[in-house]
Amino acid sequence: MRLSRRGLLRAGLATGAAGALGGLASSCAVPAGSTGNNMVLWYWNGGLSDTVVKNAKKRYGPAVDLKAIQIGGYYRSKLITTMAGKAHIPDIAGLKGEDMASYLPNADQFVDLRTLGADKLKSQYLSWKWDQGVADDGSMIAFPIDCGPVGHFYQPAVFAKAGLPSEPADVSREIATWEQFFAAGEQLRKRLPGTYLLTDITSVFTMSMNQGTKQYVDKDRRFIGDEDHVRTAWARAVEAKKRGIVSSIVSGTPDALSAQEDGKLPSNLNASWASSDLKQGVPKTAGKWRVAACPGGPSNIGGSFLAITKECREPEKAFEIITWLLNAENQAQGFVDAGLFPSTPASYAMKKLTEPDPFFGGQVTMDVFGPAAQKIPVAYNSPFDIALGQPLKDEIKNVGVLGKNPEQAWKDAMSKCRRIAKHLGVSY
Repeated sequence: MRLSRRGLLRAGLATGAAGALGGLASSCAVPAGSTGNNMVLWYWNGGLSDTVVKNAKKRYGPAVDLKAIQIGGYYRSKLITTMAGKAHIPDIAGLKGEDMASYLPNADQFVDLRTLGADKLKSQYLSWKWDQGVADDGSMIAFPIDCGPVGHFYQPAVFAKAGLPSEPADVSREIATWEQFFAAGEQLRKRLPGTYLLTDITSVFTMSMNQGTKQYVDKDRRFIGDEDHVRTAWARAVEAKKRGIVSSIVSGTPDALSAQEDGKLPSNLNASWASSDLKQGVPKTAGKWRVAACPGGPSNIGGSFLAITKECREPEKAFEIITWLLNAENQAQGFVDAGLFPSTPASYAMKKLTEPDPFFGGQVTMDVFGPAAQKIPVAYNSPFDIALGQPLKDEIKNVGVLGKNPEQAWKDAMSKCRRIAKHLGVSY
């Protein structure tokens, strides 16, 4: 069932409507859509390479006045609100990967990119990423920007001091399973008291879920968050806590950054874009990090898309711009400029992505992230996954940070999920 524009608002897909419209009305040059001479693109800070956007303006101007506008604040709410109001709608809109499933039931608000020849380009992109932009009815509403293959960031000097493997190939091979990862964490803590492999257990739950082919709701609109794949991810996160390999430090705090600098938190499971976080957060550790494969297999976090709205008056030109912005060469530039990991495998062998990285001791990190990106498991993403996955994420965090009893936390998560499922019309 498709939602009307009013339905989008009533479904809670837009928040802060009045503020959003008030802040956006002066941004676009036309009430709805544009002419071919005035193409409006919405995205967020860091969503595209500034260099590539600048080059696109030169390439298509003056025939096309490409107005690329970075929208601050709650991007998704502002986009949905503007589309619901049917005024000042961008021609091309960025869609964040974590929100993608919520756009798919409203595919009729976007141009089906198959009608513009998208299928001819499919082989140039990661197949699993491409499929995330396809609705249940087969229409393709979103073109891939980037993805976020997960790696094991670690400090080799600390690992070596603890008697653990320290070269990337050795870490990938000898700490390849979750059990090996936990055992390494126990050895690390035993040899170097006060040193932990994990900042929190939430990452174990998240990575484990993303290593599978199921999430929280299936295609039949049925809740599956109580099934074995979720129970396994939950139990694995709890196991990390029980085995004492998790710190009591809160992620992202000054204490966490200090611990990373001191080698007390020498390990981090995160997506490729976390490379930039490390470089900016702990610059003094330059040269002290390496990247290995994620234990348990490939996993992905994040990655976004570009779509063409139905209000666009020149969809063919918009598609031409999108496909140029997101070709392999420009995606490689996006990785260099903004850490946007390419969804185009051809980018992985390009010189600018195979240069040794001084921050990672001269390692070519693409050798780890590239193969991982091509092996991400394909999972069905339901529009209801975010709402029904949140109680589980909240409660596993309570276990890790507050020490809540895991059995009680699971019961509380299921109780919350039951209420949310009933409200959303998802069978439980």
